[in-house]
Amino acid sequence: MFTMKPGATYKLRICNTGIKDSLNFRIQGHPLKLVETEGSHTVQNVYDSLDVHVGQCFTVLVTADKEPKDYYMVASTRLTKYNLVGKAILSYTNGKGPASPELPPAPVGWAWSSNQFRSFRWNLTASAARPNPQGSYHYGNINITRTIVLSNSVSRSQGKLRYAINGVSHVDTQTPLKLAEYYGLSDKVFKYNLISDVPPATGDKLTVAPNVLNVTYRTFIEIIFENPTKTIQSYNLGGYSFFAVAMEPGKWCPEKRQNYNLLDAVSRHTIQVFPKSWSAVMLTFDNCGMWNLRSEQTENRYLGQQMYVSVQSPENSVRDEYNLPLTQLICGLCKNMPRAGDLYH
Repeated sequence: MFTMKPGATYKLRICNTGIKDSLNFRIQGHPLKLVETEGSHTVQNVYDSLDVHVGQCFTVLVTADKEPKDYYMVASTRLTKYNLVGKAILSYTNGKGPASPELPPAPVGWAWSSNQFRSFRWNLTASAARPNPQGSYHYGNINITRTIVLSNSVSRSQGKLRYAINGVSHVDTQTPLKLAEYYGLSDKVFKYNLISDVPPATGDKLTVAPNVLNVTYRTFIEIIFENPTKTIQSYNLGGYSFFAVAMEPGKWCPEKRQNYNLLDAVSRHTIQVFPKSWSAVMLTFDNCGMWNLRSEQTENRYLGQQMYVSVQSPENSVRDEYNLPLTQLICGLCKNMPRAGDLYH
């Protein structure tokens, strides 16, 4: 139960920390004013409900200005064959009656959710942190240096179910990938760029191996997530936020760029990809290290639908990337190597 004082406004943080299903969140009779998502202030649009996909978070303002009684807060599954509903009570301190048993219905279909995504806008006038000191980031004016199209697939390898990105199903190695790269042992642990920048012509061939993509430091890159399957996908890129500029049904082609939001797309780190659709994000890879790009659906990630993006400093300088701390655990092929702390200068 959540208690509210009449006339007061409350800030609620709504997060989908599940392992598979998208959710729709709503409160009986109370509109939700969106003010933030994943660290970015948004234009304060008002919604009757919000679709929250796996790994995503929203912050909303709710004002207790309705008849003083109890109301249901509802979270229900979206875009699934089954309907799971969770309820909680929002109660006014001077409430005089129970909540109505008639729950507000959830929206139907993924087109509604896609349109809601398009309504999310970055608040360019809010006094909040920006990706550069000038208070704005004109990402729409930066030349794209590389386009990477990533397509998810599901198949079987040696009789076992596997999920993949561009035909490669990731497996973890005994020696952590970043340790191997740091100590110059990459060639003994994994191969860079097993995948190309475009999906394979056919999705039948599956390679089970560590999936590491090499990206040049400080390049501005466009990533297209294509989802040819019938289930919604959700991706997170650790260590980075990106500008979610578009999502549409069908397959992506360069002409689709004319539909991008190049002014005020929200800077975030999780993006959904609807069935038989694509989503586009843009970002500058200016943070050296090895970063995990993964499906937020736990089953998919565990069975290979993830990869790593390696961003290396061309100068091996602590200006760009710190040395590993002296407390870093060393294992695998690196266990007998010199202690970390003196490889970068």
